[in-house]
Amino acid sequence: MKTGLFVALGMFSAAYIAVWVASIFRAPRRSSAPGFRDNFVGFVTNFFDTLGIGSFAPTTSFFKLWGLVRDEQIPGTLNVGHTIPTLVEAFIYIAVVDVDVKTLALMIGGSVAGAWFGAGIVSRWPRRWIQVGMGFALLAMSGIFLLQALKLMPGGGDSLGLVGARLALAIAANIMLGALMTLGIGLYGPCMILISLLGMNPKAAFPIMMGSCAFLMPVGSMRFIREQRYNLKAALGLTLGGIPGVLIAAYLVREMPLGAVRWLVIVVVVYTAAAMLRSAVVERRAAPAAAASA
Repeated sequence: MKTGLFVALGMFSAAYIAVWVASIFRAPRRSSAPGFRDNFVGFVTNFFDTLGIGSFAPTTSFFKLWGLVRDEQIPGTLNVGHTIPTLVEAFIYIAVVDVDVKTLALMIGGSVAGAWFGAGIVSRWPRRWIQVGMGFALLAMSGIFLLQALKLMPGGGDSLGLVGARLALAIAANIMLGALMTLGIGLYGPCMILISLLGMNPKAAFPIMMGSCAFLMPVGSMRFIREQRYNLKAALGLTLGGIPGVLIAAYLVREMPLGAVRWLVIVVVVYTAAAMLRSAVVERRAAPAAAASA
């Protein structure tokens, strides 16, 4: 059955690349090639993503810090730009980590369904809604990182799969997490906690969360591409910098002490969430004044 997953993953990858490349060739000529900072963000965030930190929250922090992407384009840019590096991660971890294939396939299917409906909604949201939504989503993610840093996250069990009510709960939860991915809240942290709470081996979370993202991100990203709600330059940087970051982390580093990194991520993500919410408040106050002067 793993062979079937690899075939499906290859088909998803080919379809996504074809759609994105066609869209790039249709893009206005003013879209410039990614610069050093775009590629640097892609390399660093996907390096740590491969080790289980997640890429969405740190990438959003870089975008806000350097002003690389407009707020309303951040969810689409995260999904479009990180898709191909995540596909590479999924091929690696599904191949090398043992997990019950039925559990893996059904949880992946749930995440894809959630992403399809979520992207259709988020891609049409106005700028301030995205600022508020991402602000609170980032605060939620910082809470998850805090649980991990304090070692309060459940330790999990030895099971490599789920059955019955636990499997149904896992699928339902992954539908929700797939929808939240389109808002820019990463799936890795919540999925790892979910897997541990349900008594599975935490290592089994890696193929599940990376496989889920690899299948759902092309689906959600195609809708962002169709709506043109992403930054092409930054997305290309995430992809071009991200692929070597994944390969180095997976084959050369594999494991490293991540405690200090998690604390740094918590501080940066909380700062970014506050900045996002502040931007929403400032723009809301400025809107009546702009309307009055018009």
